[in-house]
Amino acid sequence: MIASAIRFALAALVVAAVAARAADVPEPDGYRLEDYRAPAPPTLRGARVIGTDEAAKIWRRRSASFVDVMPRPPRPRDLPAGTIWHDKPRANIPGSIWLPDTGYGKLAPAMAGYFARGLEKATNGDRAKMLVLYCLADCWMSWNAAKRALSLGYSDVAWYPEGTDGWFAALLPLEDAMPEPRPGE
Repeated sequence: MIASAIRFALAALVVAAVAARAADVPEPDGYRLEDYRAPAPPTLRGARVIGTDEAAKIWRRRSASFVDVMPRPPRPRDLPAGTIWHDKPRANIPGSIWLPDTGYGKLAPAMAGYFARGLEKATNGDRAKMLVLYCLADCWMSWNAAKRALSLGYSDVAWYPEGTDGWFAALLPLEDAMPEPRPGE
């Protein structure tokens, strides 16, 4: 019971903090190219901005594809043979597809194709299917990715700026995630 109360209080703090910081951030015309862990704007032209309550309702109805764009460091290519590599674990919203490193402001052609193919997989090729893009609170990666999804012709894009921080704080389930293999993996 105490743990639930603490998580509820955290949820309220996350929502209040994200909203307070975002209120002063103007929406840029282009993509954010640096300082990705910073307050993001409260809007995204062409997309719906949703909070945790609405994201949870959408998730429970299974009426959207959830896409996590949290970055993930790749295994270094020059590790000596026999070196043990431990990926940093990532817990995301159950049923999500994880497309790491697709929220940067500029994507190499291979990563842009990876993102496009990932969205196609997530929606079974239906560009009218709702997409919910997220990362963490105060993370421009999901803002950029949602904007990019719009540019690819997806017509029902929702941006969830509280991301897994808000989801966790609201006592909603998370599951260990494995990313879709990136180009070259």
